[in-house]
Amino acid sequence: MVWFWATSIFFALLSLLIVRFFHKTSLVYILKRWWFALENHLHIHQSFKIPLYKEHYQENQLYHKTLTYLNSLPSVEDSDFPKLFSGSKTSEILLHLDANQTVGDAFLGARVSWTKEKPQGDVNSALVLRIKKKDKRRVFRQYFQHILTVADEIEQKRKEIRLYVNSGSDENSRWRSVPFTHPASFDTVVMDAELKNKVKSDLELFLKSKQYYNRLGRVWKRSYLLYGASGTGKSSFIAAMARFLSYDVYDIDISKVSDDSDLKMLLLQTTSKSVIVIEELDRFLAGKSKTVSLSGMLNFMDGIISCCGEERVMVFTVNEKDEIDPAVLRPGRIDVHIHFPLCDFSTFKILAGSYLGVKDHKLFPQVEEVFQAGARMSPAEIGEIMISNRNSPSRALKTVITALQINGGDGRRGQRSGDGGELGGPDGVVYQESGHAMRELRKLYGLLRMGSRRKDDHSGPIEKEGPGIQE
Repeated sequence: MVWFWATSIFFALLSLLIVRFFHKTSLVYILKRWWFALENHLHIHQSFKIPLYKEHYQENQLYHKTLTYLNSLPSVEDSDFPKLFSGSKTSEILLHLDANQTVGDAFLGARVSWTKEKPQGDVNSALVLRIKKKDKRRVFRQYFQHILTVADEIEQKRKEIRLYVNSGSDENSRWRSVPFTHPASFDTVVMDAELKNKVKSDLELFLKSKQYYNRLGRVWKRSYLLYGASGTGKSSFIAAMARFLSYDVYDIDISKVSDDSDLKMLLLQTTSKSVIVIEELDRFLAGKSKTVSLSGMLNFMDGIISCCGEERVMVFTVNEKDEIDPAVLRPGRIDVHIHFPLCDFSTFKILAGSYLGVKDHKLFPQVEEVFQAGARMSPAEIGEIMISNRNSPSRALKTVITALQINGGDGRRGQRSGDGGELGGPDGVVYQESGHAMRELRKLYGLLRMGSRRKDDHSGPIEKEGPGIQE
């Protein structure tokens, strides 16, 4: 019996010693070191070091951007002993490379390794890239361009978004900012799902189009017109766009702009990667401002001054699109038109699901009947009723029905979603085509008209032509 216990203790101690040995001197680790040493002896690889500090102890931005990129790699999560940190959001956990830790990466078929060196004495911390010489000649510059691009995207998503508002022209600083804390996002915006996905895809494509715009010789910017009655969600949609892009917002108050030159200076003082907003543009144009002229506004939208900075999104909101001067709406000044209609039954159901948690209700047929009779209210008005009665869905729906019946005589259905020279449909989004495309379309239309005329020559008198397609 004593022999049995002694043998058990011996093997237990031996197991602990083996575990500690392999924990500190992993056999796999030793084999890797031997293999690396052999490769170095044969000069297969080449190494590059990115120090934390440059000369005179200036911080090396390449170090920070590369470390941001490396910390985003999936291989960091799979490696031993990565550091864990909480992010800006309560549910966010960030992984960071530990000192003397090595991670792998792949780019265009080339496999590389990165090691974060621990500072020793006067030698500062550094990132060491190890790459095969044959791959270095093939992908080195493209790989670092890829690192910088990804790092910029990560930093842009993590940065604090700010809201800038312009002050009077007599102020020293024209822009004043506060943290942008608007909670709206594309998940919370009440809008047709297909239309929402189209806008998101358009914004994503814009973010990736720098080289495309440069090749065309065009300023890298995108402009949107949001039109519809008050309370239809235009401002919330702007906030959702800014959050989706992680762009700062510059909200221009035209009443505080002294003249055309002052408007130009405001644009010059905005930064790239920003959303520039002018709300209620139709009221400004209808008021015939004595400070900012129509030509000044047109130059602001697409004049030579607009090229001073890139990766900007311009957003203009109006209540009545039909009353806007066509010169303001032409392609290049406005790229995308998005209609925000008054609430109909389909929108009402989305609101009821969001505000009341109700997907279906016995009162829904009655609500639908009131909508079919032509009653309309804005989503903001219906949403406020639901918030006030959120503890009783039945009471909320009855109140909505009553309010719709009171407003039933209005019969407002919002603006039209398409005019001549635009490609659009009932989904509410309109993408304007360039003048060249419209000229080609007009030629095709003319050929079709000519063909129909020839047929009519044999069949009877020619009917009076319509107005054709307008640009």
